[in-house]
Amino acid sequence: MQLILGSGSPRRLELLAQIGVTPIAVRPPDVDEDPRKGELPRDYVNRIAADKAAAVSCGADEVVLCADTTVALGRRIMGKPADEAEAAAFLFALSGRRHRVITAVAVKRGEKIWQTDVVTTVAMKRLSNPEVNAYLASGDWKGKAGGYAIQGPAGAFIPWINGSFTGVVGLPLAETAGLLTAAGFPLYGVEQ
Repeated sequence: MQLILGSGSPRRLELLAQIGVTPIAVRPPDVDEDPRKGELPRDYVNRIAADKAAAVSCGADEVVLCADTTVALGRRIMGKPADEAEAAAFLFALSGRRHRVITAVAVKRGEKIWQTDVVTTVAMKRLSNPEVNAYLASGDWKGKAGGYAIQGPAGAFIPWINGSFTGVVGLPLAETAGLLTAAGFPLYGVEQ
């Protein structure tokens, strides 16, 4: 049994390595990640994760793992900012407030897909202009849902979370391990 990672995220590769999993290939699918009109954040990430899994081809002895993460401020979906100005707008909107980080994971073997999502509540401290400007200058916001990465310098902005830290990073490990096991992928060198 071989694993295909349907994601170009280096963070997801690093997280998989924490549980001893190394994909034989990385095949990021090309799917439209634009939210649909009126789509709620949790529905959105579940749809995108499933679309990604469906878009990655795999052989009979392969398992595909895909995921999608978004930041939700109420019903508002905050994906990856298009530019520095949007990243700044996201950070100021999140400043001093709680928000949710939702990661959906989809595992495909053959035609069957196992899927779950993990919702983590995150509190961001009130940010000053110098803090936001320094963070934007670091470039760490690029390619990150909500315009920040908890595992980088923005970790100093997050005094409290309720839920999965690895889910906020981009791949909730406990739930991912459960899905891989359900799909028959041998975790920890043990056939299921």
